[in-house]
Amino acid sequence: MKSFLLAILMTLVAGSLLADDRPNILLFTADDLHAESLGVYGGKPKDLTPHLDAFAAESMKFDRAHVNAAICAPCRAIIATGRYSHRSGAMGFMPARENVPDIVSTLQAGGYRAGILGKVGHSTPKKSMVWDYAFDQKQLGNGRDPQLYYERTKTFLKQCQEAGKPFYLMVNSHDPHRPYCNSEKLTKGAAMPSQVYTAEDVDVPGFLPDLPGVRAELATYMNSTRRLDDTFGKVMQALDEANEAENTLVLFITDNGIAVPFAKCNAWFHSTRSPLLVRWPGHIQPGTIDDQHFVSVVDFFPTFLEVTQVAGPEGLDGRSFLPLLEGEEQEGREYVFTQIDSKAGGAAVPMRCVQNENYGYIYNPFSDGEYWYRNNNEGKTMAAMNQAAKTDPAIQARVDLFRHRVPEEFYDLKKDPNCLHNLIDNPAYADKIKELQGKLVAQMEATEDPMLDAFAHRDDRAQVDQVLTATYGNWKAKGKKRNK
Repeated sequence: MKSFLLAILMTLVAGSLLADDRPNILLFTADDLHAESLGVYGGKPKDLTPHLDAFAAESMKFDRAHVNAAICAPCRAIIATGRYSHRSGAMGFMPARENVPDIVSTLQAGGYRAGILGKVGHSTPKKSMVWDYAFDQKQLGNGRDPQLYYERTKTFLKQCQEAGKPFYLMVNSHDPHRPYCNSEKLTKGAAMPSQVYTAEDVDVPGFLPDLPGVRAELATYMNSTRRLDDTFGKVMQALDEANEAENTLVLFITDNGIAVPFAKCNAWFHSTRSPLLVRWPGHIQPGTIDDQHFVSVVDFFPTFLEVTQVAGPEGLDGRSFLPLLEGEEQEGREYVFTQIDSKAGGAAVPMRCVQNENYGYIYNPFSDGEYWYRNNNEGKTMAAMNQAAKTDPAIQARVDLFRHRVPEEFYDLKKDPNCLHNLIDNPAYADKIKELQGKLVAQMEATEDPMLDAFAHRDDRAQVDQVLTATYGNWKAKGKKRNK
């Protein structure tokens, strides 16, 4: 009997030595989600995102969260490297430099197992950054099948338990990215959402005109958003069934704003604003709200290091917001810095933005009165705007701004969160403009931003063009209007 009990004791001791009970991290990202689509962020109809709203009740909700680049690949490169785009080399759909440390390799060196579901290429900015477990879009029902996400998550969690290792799992839904979900003609491999919507259900964002064509397209976007919520619910189910929820830090974000004009691939408020819901049982008070501190995805790398107690590299641009998760105050979070460099197709459209709780300032060095901006996120919404612009001068003015911009923009975000009224020439805001310009300059100096020289000579178009050419090559080549 004694020998039997001793054997049991030795087994338990061995198991405790093998098991690594450090916290796990699960980062769930939506693809092109408007922050205000979530019910917990004021979205309508309120039942659009039931799983996420329920999760928010167990989490800390951040009202001032942003991505630092409102395009998929550069945003995800910032998450991976903890550096702004120009500091890693990933200034668009291009790789980061191989000598730049990344979160996956760092956590793996610290004993973690790393997995990814969906958006593998965009979330892996270096060849030397190798996941232990990876399934991409085609293996996940075109990234739009909640059941497949559930099954892949279950398998990964089981493997981690068998290995006795904690995990970093990045789950990336391909919803609500275009093509939006037309319930009558599903994308190959995609599942039906648990509910479908019509144009009458749509709450049109304030930065878009309320037009029938806009409503029709946004209804299909809502279908995709509901399927995103379905996927999130299934992944959380897998986490619960594996008995890992209590020891897992879970974060939910979007990689940028909705793929329509005046959002994704720009630097306006709704381009970069992200939902951020964070759950960590025993550490985060459920149902709390942080509406004071700006946090952004450049802060994720250092936060994950502090949570896991893994030794990390120097040279990260963000800083840990673990104190906020633990209910403390944190100084120096009064501003957020966002940017665009190159968009899909390689065209350079540099933008630099600084925002605080009241105001936002944007510098667009590419705007010279001739450059014709476009992106691949315009769809039926822009088609409806173009049609309406023929008889509506106000919509025509919005289209013109979208296409050509102006070098500088300034918005009163309290009075005008949709950034409809550029106040850059309003003398009443001169001091505020100067203040934010100063903050932007300090940020550009601290991060060795190549656009600093352009900003310093922003009244000299020839000098600005030289800076852009030196940074991006033949940047104007793809800025010409196509003949129609």
